[in-house]
Amino acid sequence: MQSSEQRDPVCGMSVTAESAAAQAEHEGRTYYFCATGCRTKFVADPGRYLKPDGNASDPAARADATYTCPMHPEVRQVGPGTCPKCGMALEPESGAADPDDGELRDMTRRFVVAAALAAPVVVLAMGDMVLPGDPIRSAVGARLGGLLELALATVVVWWAGWPLLVRGASSVRRMHPNMFTLIGLGVGVAYVQSTLAVLAPSIFPDAFRRHGGEVPLYFEAAAVIVTLVLLGQVLELRARNQAGGAIRALLDLAPKTARRVTAEGEDDVPLDTVQVGDRLRVRPGEKVPVDGTVLEGRSSVDESMVSGEPVAVEKTAGDAVVGGTVNGSGSLLVEAAKVGDATLLARIVQMVAQAQRSRAPVQNLVDRVSAWFVPSVVLSSLIAFGVWALVGPEPRLAYALLASVSVLIVACPCALGLATPMSIMVATGKGAQVGVLFRDAEAIQSLREVDTLVVDKTGTLTQGAPAFDKVLTVADGDPQRVLRLAAALERDSEHPLAKAILEGAKARGVEAVRAESFEAITGKGVVGRVDGLDVALGNGALMADVGASTTELEEQAATERDLGATVMFVAAGGELAGAITVIDPIKESTPEAIRKLKAAGLRIVMLTGDAQRTAGAVAKQLGIDDVVAEALPQDKLALVERLQSEGARIAMAGDGINDSPALARADVGIAMGTGTDVAMESAAVTLVKGDLGGIVKARRLSELTMANIRQNLVFAFGYNAAGIPVAAGVLYPFTGWLLSPMFAAAAMSLSSVSVILNALRLRAADLDD
Repeated sequence: MQSSEQRDPVCGMSVTAESAAAQAEHEGRTYYFCATGCRTKFVADPGRYLKPDGNASDPAARADATYTCPMHPEVRQVGPGTCPKCGMALEPESGAADPDDGELRDMTRRFVVAAALAAPVVVLAMGDMVLPGDPIRSAVGARLGGLLELALATVVVWWAGWPLLVRGASSVRRMHPNMFTLIGLGVGVAYVQSTLAVLAPSIFPDAFRRHGGEVPLYFEAAAVIVTLVLLGQVLELRARNQAGGAIRALLDLAPKTARRVTAEGEDDVPLDTVQVGDRLRVRPGEKVPVDGTVLEGRSSVDESMVSGEPVAVEKTAGDAVVGGTVNGSGSLLVEAAKVGDATLLARIVQMVAQAQRSRAPVQNLVDRVSAWFVPSVVLSSLIAFGVWALVGPEPRLAYALLASVSVLIVACPCALGLATPMSIMVATGKGAQVGVLFRDAEAIQSLREVDTLVVDKTGTLTQGAPAFDKVLTVADGDPQRVLRLAAALERDSEHPLAKAILEGAKARGVEAVRAESFEAITGKGVVGRVDGLDVALGNGALMADVGASTTELEEQAATERDLGATVMFVAAGGELAGAITVIDPIKESTPEAIRKLKAAGLRIVMLTGDAQRTAGAVAKQLGIDDVVAEALPQDKLALVERLQSEGARIAMAGDGINDSPALARADVGIAMGTGTDVAMESAAVTLVKGDLGGIVKARRLSELTMANIRQNLVFAFGYNAAGIPVAAGVLYPFTGWLLSPMFAAAAMSLSSVSVILNALRLRAADLDD
């Protein structure tokens, strides 16, 4: 026995055997679908939609997926449904890859039918007002015309408008009045009064009748209201679909399969079957399937998805690759390090989805207003009815009904409900496109209020990894020889400084020969034999141990240290040969970002665990006046708390585990996407590219978004403030004009469209201004 209500296995919508647009048999069971398109997908691959754990490639398809309301994110449930507060269809919390929206298809179908049937209702009701000679009344007669209007309007109201009526009734039952409450009341009153006027006109008193004795009909108002509200729903759903395009674009970056390499050979396997440790072949032009490490091969990889830079990055054995990036002309063998929800791409998708469904603090104001708005509108509608019934012209009750219905319809707070969430959805999508990930809407609102930016040095202002800088030589010394001796000692070392020296030697065509009798001396450096000579690489203390005087290079070394460099002396045969300097280079984008941030009025404070000399050198190059050096994690947290106690609004930017406490305590924590997972989890904003230029874009986006929200609220509040008095008839004594419910519905829909279009403007925003 099939239950009366089932779930469409493809899109998750609730359907019944009677309302289903299609059905299909599978393994002895009948499945029902909201549209033929869903049936086609199901028949092509039933297993995809009937797996116990759903479609692994699309989290939204899982039967146990959590769904939430886009306008009320506190509403959450397992599986699809409708929001008890606003009546909107719930959406998967994790974001869906498939833009095919069952609710959008359903609303579109209902709108098309409603528009097709509402048009003749309007012609029957109002055609004689614009056509000379009353041709419609002459052709069909008043009685038949009324019956035709009743038949057509019944389909529009009770079939096309059924979801609206259900949501209205649900809002009353759950004591959460909303726009559907007002729509249901307005449409219901207009339809019931008109139906009684056609079927039992004798029950109406004279106060309801026109001068000819006819009871006025408002079928055209009910039909057009339903049609316009459905149009508004279609436009809103399409806008939400477009706003979610950023998530779908990210999800589309991931390939559907991976080529797994085993002892038996290579096979293409579904992406969801890849495990950590699997070896994967990435052929030329293919997308990297998961985050991993290159084992073999050399190629250039397009990492613009992560960095935003169009220039491909060279990858060789030992280099990390990110899932979703595009391999160039070479072939790579990659070991999977992170799969599924642990990959960077999956985490980005989750952060964007979470932010789009979060609430900005400004939404609390809207909620407080909405709590009393709907009851106030109902009261205003009753007052309008009473005033017109008492002192209005004849037929007083007809005018009273017209005014009260117009007030109910014109005041529908749909624009008010859309004002904040639409802007947040579009803004988070825009941010994701430029590499700025907001954890929630509060971060978007708070970032524009920040007046002080505390930045960690290593990995935030600088690259975070040592790089070879230059060779210092004694008089008549050979820089190539000095670099060759240093590279030979560091050839087999895993120390970061050793890697920097070796990369510097390689870049300059210097061969790193193997040293003999190699020994590392703790706290001093390394020694060994190269080309038959005793060679030492390290600090001044090591030079003293091997009898080499550093006096000749001390002045140059001090200058380099003042610039933030690490200096390592090189001695050969007991004589000083030169020195190697290694630096943590400042990121190319940092100086311009600091300039823009200071121009925007932000106070910049450098906070680092490095020595005062190194920190001061970097700060001097960047024009940063406030420097706190040699700071421990607790010192960083204490500084943030002290600045906050002085009244500053703090944004903290960092990338390491030691930055996490300060990131969590700051008003807005900003993590570099190139940093640690702990830092990203502690922060409200993540910069995927990992440079301060992202903060400039994030702050600009915050400013534009809040301005957009304010504009939307002005549209919504201003429209209602002007529309309700006009609908109630305050202009009638001066102009003789009373707003028809039909035009009230048009005005109400226009306000929602204006809010939607204004929010979508953020997609074209220039964040580099």
